[in-house]
Amino acid sequence: MTDWSSKTVEQLKIELRSRGLGVSGNKSILVERLSISEKKSEVLEAEIPSDEGNPSKSTFGSGLANLYNRKFNQVPAKAIFLASIMIMGTVGGGLIFGEDIAKWAKGSQEYVIIDFDSNQSRAYAQGLVALGDPQWGGRLSGTVEEENAAQSIKTNFSNSGLPSILDEFEVPLYYMGNQFDLMICQPGNLGGIFGGPTPCSLADIDRDETEFIHTQDYVVQGYSGSLNIPASSDVEVFDLGMGNESEDWASAGNGIGVVWLMDGQDGEPGTESNTVLMQRAQLNSLRGLITINSRQNCDDLVQGDCVPYSKSLDITQFSEKPYNIGFIMVSRSVGETIVEQVVNGDGMLQFQVDVDNQQEGYIHVPCGIIEGSSEDLIIIGAHHDTVYNGQGAIDNTAGTATVMEMARQMALVETELGEPKMTIYFCTWGGEEEGLWGSKEWVKKYQSDLQDNLRLYINLDMNHVDLERNSGLTFQGNSKSDVSHIEGIVAKFSSKHPELANKYPINIRYLASEEMPYNSDHAPFVYDVYGDEGADTEYGMAMLCYGSGSSEYHTYLDNMDRFNEESLSVSGIIYGSLVRHLAWS
Repeated sequence: MTDWSSKTVEQLKIELRSRGLGVSGNKSILVERLSISEKKSEVLEAEIPSDEGNPSKSTFGSGLANLYNRKFNQVPAKAIFLASIMIMGTVGGGLIFGEDIAKWAKGSQEYVIIDFDSNQSRAYAQGLVALGDPQWGGRLSGTVEEENAAQSIKTNFSNSGLPSILDEFEVPLYYMGNQFDLMICQPGNLGGIFGGPTPCSLADIDRDETEFIHTQDYVVQGYSGSLNIPASSDVEVFDLGMGNESEDWASAGNGIGVVWLMDGQDGEPGTESNTVLMQRAQLNSLRGLITINSRQNCDDLVQGDCVPYSKSLDITQFSEKPYNIGFIMVSRSVGETIVEQVVNGDGMLQFQVDVDNQQEGYIHVPCGIIEGSSEDLIIIGAHHDTVYNGQGAIDNTAGTATVMEMARQMALVETELGEPKMTIYFCTWGGEEEGLWGSKEWVKKYQSDLQDNLRLYINLDMNHVDLERNSGLTFQGNSKSDVSHIEGIVAKFSSKHPELANKYPINIRYLASEEMPYNSDHAPFVYDVYGDEGADTEYGMAMLCYGSGSSEYHTYLDNMDRFNEESLSVSGIIYGSLVRHLAWS
């Protein structure tokens, strides 16, 4: 008997697939399934059981008992025939033909390439963009815009013929107000001299003011607090360099800190995350924090400048939410002006941010479902929320539109081929931009069922390619078998769609589970489903797709003007064909 308990989960699943057996369940279930299979082989049980008396199909969340029994009544005839040949080979003088037989059994995989209507995906995207905030365009979680988007996605799933559900979760969020101002004031000639007016007050009629434009010149960062500092307050502004621990943060107490966003050089660390910067600001009692973008999208969007973008922070790392620290990012040119005229000059900074980060709100997760004959589960997902300061056409309306079109295509496949072997969920997540809340909470709610049944999660986040900045797409994941399938599917895709394959180069990468990035909605499915850290840590299997060239990411310029629906068809077809192969092959 093989000691299956000494194998990793991935090795167990590979062995199960080679035997035609299900791969759902935790490690102990996989070990038991292989042990039973091995015992059956040893006693030469070659009987094919009938389907009569099999437990009826159960829905997601009904437990393991029916699923477990059903799996062992579905041993493929080919596997039994192969076992018989292997046994006869042994009796006849050893397994000298074992390797050849194994190659014959595996054969060359036959992949069918699905259809994908890129015009329909653009229509889906335009529908979502139209639901954005009337002032800024975004679908920030916790707002009516995000909820309306989720309801619209659910309706589209239903219109494609899929049963659909909508989950709602209450999580910590932040809410944008109405009062935002960033301005540099140069005092008038008589301000404060011989009893003159307070410098940069309304009475200082000779003052010179330079106003900056919200969303274009400066952008609020996620979970900023509120702040209102008029220029006449003359609050001191401090240049904190790259904001690392070695900088003199304490000197900026009760003032405003300016941090330059830069990558590390010559082995030195670069600027750390928003979370770390805000923690230092809170620890040292700063009133405001301004980061200067000098490392991303520089010269790509505005000649000679770097456009500010909105990023969040991990609010769970704060014992007390920083309600009174205003946090923004400015363009490089605005940052240089602040340092020149305020830090090193006589200018006075006016700084007003209106954000409520003390509340909890609701995020939404709509899912369309194709129910299979087993509870083995494939999930295709993308986040439908955006940052507040733009339409989010690429991040991530593109991914959500792709998921909706894949759902429509899979519904057509179901009409043609009938019930799949695996249950397929198409889900979109709210709350991604605020901290992966939708996928985290959904995984938490359905964790037990996911532990038992999750076969694969597929994530589409910015799976879009800009035509002018095209460096192709990257398909990557921690499932070796599925990476292998993708290689085969890409070869078939390239043969069927050579114009797309030539136009959009495809890079395929396998990553060890611990190398998978924790930067989008795949992360909870990889790291949180099993939740045990240590030597025997189990990981969920996930595949991802990243596009290229979207320098408008998280800026006011991320709109439909640069939307390239053709590029969505690459990931939609390839991952859709993978789902078809796994669920119907």
